[in-house]
Amino acid sequence: MWTSGLYDCCEDIPNCFLTCFCPCVTFGRIAEIVDRGKTSRRLGALMVVAMSHIGCGWYYASKYRLKIRQEFSLPEEPCSDALIHCFCCGCALCQEHRELKSRGLDPSLGWQGNVAGHNPQGNTPPTVATGMDR
Repeated sequence: MWTSGLYDCCEDIPNCFLTCFCPCVTFGRIAEIVDRGKTSRRLGALMVVAMSHIGCGWYYASKYRLKIRQEFSLPEEPCSDALIHCFCCGCALCQEHRELKSRGLDPSLGWQGNVAGHNPQGNTPPTVATGMDR
């Protein structure tokens, strides 16, 4: 289950205001976490163009909602991801931001900030040899 509802935007007022006035920033932060730091910086610029000039940024953002749902086995509710982003894009982005944050990934820190927070000593995880080397 989602840890907060679609319309619980006031649970995180700073993110609510940011998303209201700059949804591309919130989307970029979410995309960076979902893509594990591999998201291009140009993605935010692409979203600005898609949302303001073309009007289809909601469709692209709905693909990241799907990725979040798959990662955490969340239900597709109250309707399809595309419809939620089409009609309530700001609310959907706020919910996705809260979901990642409640699961220990703060999108405002970026991917590297989250990795550093979970590994403050900078130790690298042990590596596992590939293949069977016996």
